Amino acid sequence: MRSIALAVTAALFAFSSLQAGAQSSDQRFTLEKSGDGYVRMDNRTGQLSKCMEESGQLVCKLAADDRQAFEDELGRLQDRVGQLEKRVSEMETVRRLNPEALLPTDEDVEKSLTYMERFFRRFMDIVRDFDKDLRKDEPQATPEKT
Repeated sequence: MRSIALAVTAALFAFSSLQAGAQSSDQRFTLEKSGDGYVRMDNRTGQLSKCMEESGQLVCKLAADDRQAFEDELGRLQDRVGQLEKRVSEMETVRRLNPEALLPTDEDVEKSLTYMERFFRRFMDIVRDFDKDLRKDEPQATPEKT
């Protein structure tokens, strides 16, 4: 007897709160009595759920069309997560993202030093040639005789 009274009290409380929620525009869900249960509408998405009272509690289940749409979206999102995980895995193996791979090898260092050495040798040759040209253009000083 006490459980029946508790269930009736819970149902009345739920119904009164549903009425108050239906009148308020900032509530997310609207419940309407339908046959042997309730229909719950999500005011943000328009999704409908069928609600039944079980053991003094209101239990809502998605409608068949909404359930299929939900499962389709879930499958799409799972595929997308799989693709993103694959992409991240590929990016982690790329050389430029591996800090150790960014360091030059000994061969790269030697090659760079060879280029630098050739550059400086040629540069010094140019400076020497320029210096010789300047010395040619300068008048030769004749030693003074005393």
